[in-house]
Amino acid sequence: MEEQAMLARDLVLRVCAGATELDPQWVRADGKVTTPFLVPRDRNLVRAVVAAGRAMGVDRLLVCRTRPEFSYDPVTEVPLDTDTLIDLVRGWGPVPTDFLVCVEDFSAAVLVTADELTVAAGPADFVRELVGADIPQARAHFGARARAEGGPVLTRAAQLYHCAEAGARHARGPRGPGPDLAERLARGLDRARRSSPRAVRSLRALRGAWGWLMVVALLVAPLVVPGLEAVLPALAAAFVLILQLAWPARSRTVSFAALLRVAAFGALLLWPLALAEAALVRLLGADPYGVLGYTYVAVSVEEVGKLLPLLFLALAARRRLRRLAAVDFLLLAAASGAGFQLAERLLTEVSLGGRNLSMDVGPFLPGGSTVTDPAGTVLAVFSGHAVTTGLVGAALGLAVVGRRYGAWVWFLPPVAMTLAFLEHLNLNARLANAALHPASDFAHGLLGGGVLTPWLLVLLLACAVAMDYRMIATAAESTPPLPGQPPLARLRRWARGRSVAMRVRVPADIAPLFRRMALSWVDLPVTLATTLSTIVHELAVAAIAARRGPGVLCDTWRFLRRRRGNAMGEARSAGRPWRHHPSQEELTRQARELARRLGLAATGGVTGAMAAMYAAGMYVIVTAPVAPGPDGDGRAAYAFVALDRIQGWLGGLTAVESAWAAVALVAVLTLLLSGNGVPHAHPRMREFLRAPTANTGAILGMLAPGQAGYAALGLVGLLLPRRVDRFLVR
Repeated sequence: MEEQAMLARDLVLRVCAGATELDPQWVRADGKVTTPFLVPRDRNLVRAVVAAGRAMGVDRLLVCRTRPEFSYDPVTEVPLDTDTLIDLVRGWGPVPTDFLVCVEDFSAAVLVTADELTVAAGPADFVRELVGADIPQARAHFGARARAEGGPVLTRAAQLYHCAEAGARHARGPRGPGPDLAERLARGLDRARRSSPRAVRSLRALRGAWGWLMVVALLVAPLVVPGLEAVLPALAAAFVLILQLAWPARSRTVSFAALLRVAAFGALLLWPLALAEAALVRLLGADPYGVLGYTYVAVSVEEVGKLLPLLFLALAARRRLRRLAAVDFLLLAAASGAGFQLAERLLTEVSLGGRNLSMDVGPFLPGGSTVTDPAGTVLAVFSGHAVTTGLVGAALGLAVVGRRYGAWVWFLPPVAMTLAFLEHLNLNARLANAALHPASDFAHGLLGGGVLTPWLLVLLLACAVAMDYRMIATAAESTPPLPGQPPLARLRRWARGRSVAMRVRVPADIAPLFRRMALSWVDLPVTLATTLSTIVHELAVAAIAARRGPGVLCDTWRFLRRRRGNAMGEARSAGRPWRHHPSQEELTRQARELARRLGLAATGGVTGAMAAMYAAGMYVIVTAPVAPGPDGDGRAAYAFVALDRIQGWLGGLTAVESAWAAVALVAVLTLLLSGNGVPHAHPRMREFLRAPTANTGAILGMLAPGQAGYAALGLVGLLLPRRVDRFLVR
């Protein structure tokens, strides 16, 4: 028996809300990008529809008329051929009619009305073939034309597809959420750069000179106080750890400087957490050096306390919190843990003899330690505060950002917290000459026993990056596109074509859970291909920007981070009001200016770049972080014990040695808190060569200790060959 052809009614009811409108519920599903536009019904439109089908990787399209009188006509399958589709439309008669062109799995469609109104909905690659690379500009143009010409059809379409706000012509735009404290501070700094450039340049030079002075102080301090030789290696290890996580986190919206400031906050948390542990131990009447203090008190207080920066962010930057990517939660939590780890290790190592921390850690995610018995048998493996806290932050980010994937994602944070708690508890129990309960030990072993924790963190980081880029792709309606044609088009077409072919084979009458699992597996290649294509695209733009000089490269890094933040805000808002920062107009202006400087303005006037060269000269050896650590000799300690030991150590110093210890503390906080951001101003090479002394302040302003890497990458970019400009095609 032959399979009955689909009727036009069935297809229209799935996709449309009427003969000339797409169904809003269908549009919202899977984050489709929707753009109405006005074009004549001619061969160019049909050619664009065929090109959009090719972008989806399919070899045929479904076509039907949408008016009720044609409900029982069969749906026609047409190949990707312009003449065939034109002949089909002409065969319907000389009177224009509304018709729908759809992909087999209903993931993308084009609704062509009898007038010039056409609506495209689907993935961004599909829509770009119809309206051009700059989707926001096309939507803004349609909204402006609808307001200028009026008419019920255009006004209805502009409001239905959110190209214009509902209301009268004289009505003001909707009042969105106001700025938070973080945005007020950022805008205040921007105003200071514009209104008082000379004062800002002086402060930058002072900051750079002070930073290098602090580096010199850390080099000299061990000559006066022998225990302080551990400070500089420990600080460098914290920098490396955060960099190793920040560099592969391609979708992050927080800056590297912000992560270091969070690390400083995490280091300062040691003191209040130590006081909380002391109060809790006294309340329980226990010995602070006993098993109870080392295990349940210390682990509970520290694992919860290290997440306080996220709570502080929700209070001081609640609007910014809604623009965070999933990977940002991982980075912020890991930075807080890295700062706490830095403070705890410094206090312990300095008070017990200034042991070189660089010999205690491996090159990959430094900070882990092991506990061994005299025979060398490994008793406990601890991957470090940064890794365990980062794991909890990653799970929290996946749950918050990926809540649309179902309630099951909220099981990730409790599981991650349990893993971090048991791993920390096992370490402290061994240090206190105790052992886990058999049930806890079984659960700890089931979760990897501490050996797999760094690799679980890497896995969650990869999942977070893929989720972020998938969500960023759904925000193409308001996000300026990257310059040039996206690379790896063949890979994306293959992935989407495979997805369409397999989605139509998934039965619709199976259990919803099994259907969601099957569709997720089918869509995985599309997510990976989109992520890889976007990363390669951003890397290419970064390389082109690097050839233009350090100033263009730094502006590109800064623009792309803000672009990703606004895209995440749009994707996470789900239609609710949210706060743009910078504003949509300002972001578009920056994009066009940067496109002009890169020579890629022909792609629609917008551009972007990727902070992709942070580690261009960095060689990372991936090894398991199980470097030898404390072996039961009392060197490892929790916050209260570390603070108690450092107080005893400070009591034995002279006045001069105490002053140098204070200088070392100020130096560590200075290097974490300032001089790590992407430079805003660069001196011109010609002016520097003519008058180097007069430009010394400008050099110091963009060459603080934490900014040396940016300067080095900017200089390396000038050496790139001219063929780098051919990485992208207009």
